[in-house]
Amino acid sequence: MTTAEPSPQSASSSPAEGFDLRALLAERGAERYELHTKYLNHQLPRMLHTIGFDKVYERAEGAHFWDADGNDHLDMLAGFGVMGLGRHHPVVRQALHDVLDASLADLTRFDCQPLPGLLAEKLLTHSPHLDRVFFGNSGTEAVETALKFARYATGRPRILYCAHAFHGLTTGSLSVNGETGFRDGFAPLLPDTAVTLGDLDALAREVRKGDVAALIVEPIQGKGVHEAPPGYLRAAQELLHRHKALLIADEVQTGLGRTGDFYAYQHEDGVEPDLVCVAKALSGGYVPVGATLGKEWIFKKVYSSMDRVLVHSASFGSNAQAMAAGLAVLSVMENEQIVAGVRATGERLKSGLSALIDKYELLSDVRGRGLMIGIEFGKPKSLKLRSRWTMLQAARKGLFAQMVVVPLLQRHRILTQVSGDHLEVIKLIPPLIIDDQDVDRFVAAFTAVMDDAHEGGLMWDFGKTLVRQAVANR
Repeated sequence: MTTAEPSPQSASSSPAEGFDLRALLAERGAERYELHTKYLNHQLPRMLHTIGFDKVYERAEGAHFWDADGNDHLDMLAGFGVMGLGRHHPVVRQALHDVLDASLADLTRFDCQPLPGLLAEKLLTHSPHLDRVFFGNSGTEAVETALKFARYATGRPRILYCAHAFHGLTTGSLSVNGETGFRDGFAPLLPDTAVTLGDLDALAREVRKGDVAALIVEPIQGKGVHEAPPGYLRAAQELLHRHKALLIADEVQTGLGRTGDFYAYQHEDGVEPDLVCVAKALSGGYVPVGATLGKEWIFKKVYSSMDRVLVHSASFGSNAQAMAAGLAVLSVMENEQIVAGVRATGERLKSGLSALIDKYELLSDVRGRGLMIGIEFGKPKSLKLRSRWTMLQAARKGLFAQMVVVPLLQRHRILTQVSGDHLEVIKLIPPLIIDDQDVDRFVAAFTAVMDDAHEGGLMWDFGKTLVRQAVANR
C-alpha cells in the first residue's frame, strides 16, 4: 500500500500544535534584556544600558524601525551591512513564503537541487572572470573557504593580510584579522603576516619568500573606512600572480552594491581576484548565507576526484531558504536599479557631510564610496575644545565618536556605530534603499550634534560619564 503524498498547501496550512510564537513573545518579550544577561553574552546588555542604547524595538520596515512608543528610527547601520535591502523587503519575504510552501526535498545530501545552481549562475554574471561558487552560512565561513582553497591550490601555507583588516572571528579568519584585540588569547593561529594596505614594497618582500598562498584584502576596509590606494589592487594582483600566489577579495561588507558598483574591486580597471567572498546583504536580512566565488582551476584542484567530493562542505550550505533569499535579492537589485541608486544617494550623503568640514574644527575627514562612509574626528584648534578633547583621549581613544553616536540615537532617533575600537570614526552603512529624505534627515541631525559639541553642550556631560567608565575598566 502506498502512502499518499502530502500537498504543499495542506502541509503549510496546518497550525503548529503546542507552540504559539506570538503568544510566547507577548508573554516573555519584555524580559529580553534579563534573558540576555542571564543566558547569553552578559556584557552586551551591560554595554547597551551604559550608553543608553537599551531600546525596545517592536517592528521594522525598509530603513526604519519603531520603538515601543511608536517613535520612528532611521537605520544607518543596516545590521552591520546585513540589511542591504532594508528590513522585510516584500519580494524577499514572498520568496521565502514560496519556498517554504513548496515543501522541497531540501538538503538530502545526495541529489542536486536547482536553487543553488541558479543562484551561483546569477552571482557569476556579476564576476564574469570567475567560474564556480561554494555556498556556506556566513561571511567568516566564506573567508575560511577562500583561505583553505588558496592554501590547497598553491600548496603554500602562509596568508598575507592588511593591517587593521577585519575578515571574521573563527580561527582561520581570525588569523588574518588586523586587530590585536580580537586575536589576543586565541593563539596559535594560522601562519600569517600583516602588510600595510597600499604598501607594495612590503608585499613584494613577503611574496619573494616563496611560501605565500594569497593576499586577502578588503577593497575598502570596514575598520576606519580606508580605501585601497588607486592602482594598488591591480599592482598587487600582478605581483602575486608573478610569484604564483592568489588575490582574495573580501567583499562580505563591500559587495552587492554597497560602494556604488556590484563589487568594490570593480572600481579599479583590470582587477580580477582569484577568489571573492560575499555574504551579509545576499541574505536579504533573513537567512544566513555566505558564498566564495573562484576560478575553475582552483575548484578543480580542491575537488580533484570523487574521493574528495566532500573535502570541503557545510551542513546548511545551499539550503533552499538561503538560496531563495539570495535569488530574490539579486532580482530586486536588478529590477530596482539598486547600484545606480546607491551611487546617487551616496554622493548626496557624502557631499552634504563634506560641506561641514570647514564649519566644524572637530570634524577632520569624510571619506568612502557609495553608502559606505567614514566620518573622522580630530583634535580641534581652539583652547577650550582642545582641553576637552585631550581629557577624552587620555581616558580612551574613541570616546568622542561614541559621544556623537549616542545623541544621534537618543535625541534624533538615528542608529549609527563607531567604526572600530580606539577609533574616532563613525561608519555609515545604511540600507541601500535609503532615499533623499533619509539623507537630509541624517545630515540635519549630525549638524545639530556638531553644533552642540562646539558650543560645549550637554553631550560633554555624557563625555565625563564615558571617561569615568573608561577609567573604571582599566
